[in-house]
Parts: sequence; C-alpha cells; structure tokens
Amino acid sequence: MVSSKHSKELRRLALSVLQPGFVGTEAPDWVLREIGDGLASVVLFSRNIVSLDQVARLTGQLRAENPELIIAIDEEAGDVTRIESATGSTRPGNFALGTVDDTELTESVAAGLGRQLRAIGVSLDYAPSADVNSNPDNPIIGVRSFGVDPKVVSRHTAAWIRGLQSAGVAACAKHFPGHGDVAVDSHHGLPTYDADREEIVAQALPPFRAALDAGVRAVMSGHLLVPAYDPDLPATLSPRILGDLLRGELGFEGMTVTDAIEMGAVTDLYGIDGATVKAVAAGADAVCVGGENAEEATVGLLADALADAVVSGDLTRERLEEAAGRVREFADWSAGLIQADTVDAISSDIGFMAARRAIRLAGAARDALPLSAAPHVVEFVATTNLAIGKETPWGVAAPLSERLPGTTTVRVRHQELDSRTAAISALKTCALEPAAGRPLVVVVRDASRHAWMARALADLIAARPDAIVVEMGLPSAAVPGAVRIFTHGATAASGVAAAEVLVGAR
Repeated sequence: MVSSKHSKELRRLALSVLQPGFVGTEAPDWVLREIGDGLASVVLFSRNIVSLDQVARLTGQLRAENPELIIAIDEEAGDVTRIESATGSTRPGNFALGTVDDTELTESVAAGLGRQLRAIGVSLDYAPSADVNSNPDNPIIGVRSFGVDPKVVSRHTAAWIRGLQSAGVAACAKHFPGHGDVAVDSHHGLPTYDADREEIVAQALPPFRAALDAGVRAVMSGHLLVPAYDPDLPATLSPRILGDLLRGELGFEGMTVTDAIEMGAVTDLYGIDGATVKAVAAGADAVCVGGENAEEATVGLLADALADAVVSGDLTRERLEEAAGRVREFADWSAGLIQADTVDAISSDIGFMAARRAIRLAGAARDALPLSAAPHVVEFVATTNLAIGKETPWGVAAPLSERLPGTTTVRVRHQELDSRTAAISALKTCALEPAAGRPLVVVVRDASRHAWMARALADLIAARPDAIVVEMGLPSAAVPGAVRIFTHGATAASGVAAAEVLVGAR
C-alpha cells in the first residue's frame, strides 16, 4: 500500500504512471484498492489467464472500479503468447509473417488478434516488436522480429499496427530505439548497441518511423545502452533517447512505456525504485512492472519512490504531471473503443493459413515426403529467454502423432549431452536405436545459436543422412540434412503446418 506520508494528490499522480501486474485469475483486493486510489493501468500475464471468458470477467471486475482503466497485455501472438500460453499460439509469429511478406496477411492476422483482445477487455497490447534482428546471435529477439531487412520489418510493423488498432486495441512498438543488434539478454544484463548514428538511422529506426506513420498509440523503450546517442544511460533512462530522439527528432506524441522495469539491465544499476524514477524523469510516461515483481509492496515502493523524488527535486512535478496527462489521454482514447462484446471463438483459420504459407523446404523433399511410415521424432530443447513462457508447448511431435499414429518421440536437453562420450551414447539410445528401420525426424530451435545442439544434430545426420530436420527457430544455411523444413517460429500453428508437410497433407 502506498505510504500516507505524501499528499493524496501526489500519490495519485505517482500511481497513475505505473502499469503493474498481479497474481491470480481474479483481481486481488489490493489492486482494486489501488485503482480506487489512482492506479490507472494494470497488465495481464499468462498467470492471469485460464480462458477467454474468465479474462473477460476479470477485466470487467477491474473496470468496475474505473471504467477507463488501461488493461495491457504482452501478447505478440507468436512464440511470446499470453492468451494461448497453455496451448501455443494459433497464429504464426513475426518472423513467419515477414517471411511470407504479404502485408495484407499480416494486417489480417493482427486484426483477428485485436478483435479477440478487445472482446476480453484488453485496451493495450505490448506489441509488435519493431526490432530488426540484424545480429543472428541475439538471445532475446530472434523470431520475434519480422526479419533482418529494415524495409521488410518496417512494412510489416506498420501493417501489424494498422490491423490491431483497426479492432480498437492500441499497439505498442518495441523496443525503442531497436533491440535487434545486441548479444545480451536485457533480462539479465545491459546490452550495448555499438553502431554509429548513421547506421542506427539506416538500420534500427526505420521500423519505428513506420510505426509512427501508421499511427501507433504507444512506444516501449528498450533497456540497452546506445553510446551513439547516450554513452552513460540505457535508453529507458535516457532523456537524449526518449526526449531528443523519440519526441524531438521522430515527433512521437503518444504514450511511452518502459520495458519491464525489474529487468536486470536497469535494476542492477539503480534498483527497481531508482530505475523507475530515472525512467519517468527521462521522459517515460508509464512504467511496466510485475512480470517478476507482482506484489502490492512493489507498487507501494515505486509510488513512494516517485513521490519522494518530486519532494527531493530529483523528479519535477511538471514531468510527473506530463506523464500522468499522457496516460490520461490514452485512457480517454481507449475508453471510447471498449465494447462489451460477447467472447466468441475468433476463427483461427487465418493463423494456420499464414503458418502454412511460411513453411520453406530445402533439399530432396520430393523424394522423402510424405513419410512412408510413422517416424521417431527427436526434439532438442534449449533454454528459452524469459519472454517466452516455460509452460508454452512447442514442437512437431504432438501434431504429427495426431496425424500419423505410431509416431514416437523423445526430448533431449543440453544436460543429457554434457560430454562428448555422454552425447554419443545418449543419441544412440534415445534417437538412433528407436528410429532403426523407420523415418527419423529431428526438430531443433535456433540450432545455429546453440553449439551443443548443432553438434548433436550433425552427429545424428552423420549417422542417419536420410533424417528430416525441422528448424523452428531462425533458419540457417548451416543446418545439415538431406531434407530441411523451416517454419520460422515455434508456435502451435507452425508445428501443425510442419506436421502437415511431413504427412503430405499439403
């Protein structure tokens, strides 16, 4: 609970710029109290979601306290999904859409998502990723990006925003000024984007300019150091980047939101409270918090920190009022679009169709497909970044088993291949012996980024050159195999599309 040491008005201002998460499928009492005291936004995560009907009841409960409450969600509709975290997304992710490169399709996929989000009461979606994945070793963006070409990313960023916002849900382009050319995950440390201004203008900024041209209602800052613009402060905490660049040079007038403020890239430097104050002082209008720190005490700590900073002079009251004003303007806009629609089953047909169109084949596919018998499927499992829910299923084995009874499967993790001797023995036992006399399908996810996975894959292909490889992450020319299937993402829709290719349904 927010401390009583500050005036009621100042506490309301401080609360209004926070966008916290919470635990539970019903609104906790403390969240309802804080809404009454001035909290203007909340954000939903997969832990808050059981079904669409349940989420609609939850958002109705929240808005009973404030009809103009901003309800946000981090729903990219790809590998990063909240509303389908238990089942996997029925839509392909950004990289698949960029691969198809049909902006009308991208817009339609996003519009379908927007209708679904609006029906359950969501008004702000922390998507799309407008990052250009120019560094293949990037551990946090990857298939969340529309691609490696700024022109492709720009046109699909704009199309996605148009589609989502046509349904009455605000889009939020992220992670400004571009998180694609880094090799550090900002959940754990501070990445540095070492390009000069000329390269940044040509490579990273075009998708954000396209987002602004498309009328995006919000922009999310990234927790990365960009020395060409500010050698000292991460973008989220930098007046030069949020003020001079985003507001001044690019002319953005909407609401700026921070990436999750509890992430190590900023809290390791300033603590969660210090980072919050610095972000708002730098020009952020709203502070996202609660992916990891979802307690009442955290909201109280951050609201008190903002109010204390005003009293001490570290944060001007004018800047806090400006931030609160932009949040209020956004709430006024979104409140006029909220509808009490009945939650119906939005058709997933377009999502599966898009995933099918994103499939690419390499090698002698005509000779090897469809499968002549039920295969043995080996899926190599790498540790995913924190943006991807650990509970979210992925792979090809499950949809393939439904279509081809008798399919067997095994999942192999890094720990099982911790030495060369152990790896050879494990692969023989779990992969080669069960696949004797039958097809072998090997499923990988970003094999080029994981040395252990690349070695294991090469060993299997050496022993079984007829194995079919399905890459569900970033495609790579280095992926071996006589036949390769590239899905450009690991959503449920992508797994189904790959399974259909394997059984000859396409």
